[in-house]
Amino acid sequence: MLRIMSTGYDGKMGKIVADTVRADESCELAFTQAREAAICAQDVKIYENLADCNEKADAIIDFSHHANLDNVLGYALRTKTPIVIATTGFNDEELQTIKDASKEIPVFFSYNMSLGVNILVKLVKEAAKLLDGFDIEIIEKHHNRKVDAPSGTAIMIANAVKEVLPESNFVNGRSGRSCKRQPGDIGISAVRGGTIVGEHDALFAGDSETITISHQAQSRQIFANGALAAAKFIADKEPGFYNMDDMLNR
Repeated sequence: MLRIMSTGYDGKMGKIVADTVRADESCELAFTQAREAAICAQDVKIYENLADCNEKADAIIDFSHHANLDNVLGYALRTKTPIVIATTGFNDEELQTIKDASKEIPVFFSYNMSLGVNILVKLVKEAAKLLDGFDIEIIEKHHNRKVDAPSGTAIMIANAVKEVLPESNFVNGRSGRSCKRQPGDIGISAVRGGTIVGEHDALFAGDSETITISHQAQSRQIFANGALAAAKFIADKEPGFYNMDDMLNR
């Protein structure tokens, strides 16, 4: 029985992750963390500050907020617990902190826990190799409560293209009167509205033809399923920095 600790229990994804763990007969929801534990239904033990927690789990699933990183990563390092980080919005310094932690504990990091999105990224890389001279634009759409833009997944797609085309430049949105596309530009546009779970398009525009590679998330459940699969994957791993490619290629 794999004991899972989840974070963000006061958020939508945190609750979905907790329910997903409960529904899996091979797992147990050990305890959770929330920024405002008092507002949560007390059907499981909840900590606000993990510095106060002396319990141990087999793996952590973090779907909280980038501001919670020191709290959850500090606990993971102190207890030597493998961690799946599915939170987005990290800056470069925070990303480096995560990578440094992976020298001491297993860290699974992905901007998107969906299997389908990670297949999309592989397809985008292949298209970037084959479609020489095509202009590349990435369009992402999310609900009106998402605070970071562009999405972590859009960044992941753009980084995948840059692996193939290292001279590329990211252009986040366009406005003004001097926005002519420059050679090597990768345009990234963010749309926020309604209850859109998550949509990502990679558009390749050539001479008289366009190709679009798309993914639509129809439920947040896909992210919870992927995160739990990742937790099972890293629970017995050695310290290191793991991602979806490691899990898919095992």
